[in-house]
Amino acid sequence: MSEEHPLVQLARRTIEKYVMTREVLSPPTDPTPEMMQRAGVFVSLHKSGTLRGCIGTIEPVEPNVAQEIIRNAISAATRDPRFPPVREDELDDLEISTDVLGEPEPIESLDQLDPQRYGVIVEKGFHRGLLLPNLDGVDTVQDQLSIALRKAYINPHEEYRILRFEVVRYR
Repeated sequence: MSEEHPLVQLARRTIEKYVMTREVLSPPTDPTPEMMQRAGVFVSLHKSGTLRGCIGTIEPVEPNVAQEIIRNAISAATRDPRFPPVREDELDDLEISTDVLGEPEPIESLDQLDPQRYGVIVEKGFHRGLLLPNLDGVDTVQDQLSIALRKAYINPHEEYRILRFEVVRYR
């Protein structure tokens, strides 16, 4: 998988080691500059073009992106409640991407959203839902908001806060 970006290689090595041995990969001793920053990170797994797991952090909880990827890669492979844990016989079939999140910013109007460019966060009280940008089948702001609201268990007719963010997606 040498054509994969180093952040994706880190996610792949983490998943492979954890699925095969239940051991957590150590952070790299020679991190790239992207690995040293602090940011929220999502790790997405696809198999045959279909979502197989996706877990992330909106805000960083680890000291750097490398450790954020290690944490979220294991969770995407083994703790996404929508899917059974990834099995060893699936490892070669996984397509992995990592999204490093930019700082969320509140919006004044829906005109400031673009589902291809910006991810969206919706918030009401302790409920919060996030949807990454540039996802297959999410073509309109309304699609994006509807999914994020469902994920957050927020009624679309209630008042809620909307934030947008950009990501750098690595494959």
